[in-house]
Amino acid sequence: MQNVKIKKTINFISQNFIYLFLLLLIIIIAFINPNFLSLTCLRDILLQCSTRVIIAVGMFCILLTGGVDLGAGRVIGFTAVLSASMLQTTDYARRFYPNLPQQPLFIPILIALLAGVVVGILNGIIISRFSVPPFIATLGTQVIVYGITSIYFDLPPNNSQPIGGLRKDFTFLGSGSIGGIPIIVILAILIAAIAWLVFTKTSFGKNTYAIGGNRQAAEVSGINVKMTLFIIYTVASLCFAFAGVLEAARTGGATNNYGFMYEFDAIAACFVGGVSTTGGIGTIPGVLAGVFIFGVINYGLTFIGINPYWQYILKGIVIVFAVAFDIRKYIAKK
Repeated sequence: MQNVKIKKTINFISQNFIYLFLLLLIIIIAFINPNFLSLTCLRDILLQCSTRVIIAVGMFCILLTGGVDLGAGRVIGFTAVLSASMLQTTDYARRFYPNLPQQPLFIPILIALLAGVVVGILNGIIISRFSVPPFIATLGTQVIVYGITSIYFDLPPNNSQPIGGLRKDFTFLGSGSIGGIPIIVILAILIAAIAWLVFTKTSFGKNTYAIGGNRQAAEVSGINVKMTLFIIYTVASLCFAFAGVLEAARTGGATNNYGFMYEFDAIAACFVGGVSTTGGIGTIPGVLAGVFIFGVINYGLTFIGINPYWQYILKGIVIVFAVAFDIRKYIAKK
């Protein structure tokens, strides 16, 4: 009887480790400084994590298939610069387009999103049609997109100057609230909820899990693997593009280096949140927990006065233990 209880306890900890770790992290920081549990701190963490959630959701889609996208951060920078360049106030001294009339808010945003989708389509074609490994394909498009962003950013009269003076109706998306809840947080929750519904309630979601679990078996069972991969990379890039637009709105500006290394933070959050390194395993709630673990580490350690450089050490430890834990579970199942 005692052994059964021990096994159940170990199984519970194993299945809910990520949530227990997040809770323990919050308790430790709150014990050092109880003010960490204030609504202000919660709001700040949610604001910082909002765009990271959207990026992680996009990365989750790809990692679930056993792939990866190393160009996510550059898509974020591209769409941040593109949207910001067309949404400056008319009286700003250093306008990117001095003679551009004020556009309806949705037009520049739509243009930026379409630009991001084009990158996703390119990735999807290269990976699904020509069978180029995702690591190589997205590494190539990453360099291409950064080059295009930098050339665009360097156009006169801007000449590589940080883009500022953004319109209030645009920055409202990143800093405004509805009923006391930040709009950017609402958007992040909405996207996460849609992803959860797709991957738990639809045949497309089940097909994606099947491809990540065993691609050959998925093909034999009649799943259109190439089309599914094409859609996955396109939709993921749309998420990255939307995150880039919101990041520009949240910070009130943009440069060609926006989004740098964001893809690695998203990959780390997914792995820490239980997404398997081999594909086919993972959940949206787990990914959200992974994002918030890093959010609590970033904000919490600074809040209690610990040198920010310790964040990198703690993050690295968390990532290594999470992946090691995942590999042990995989070996145990085999």
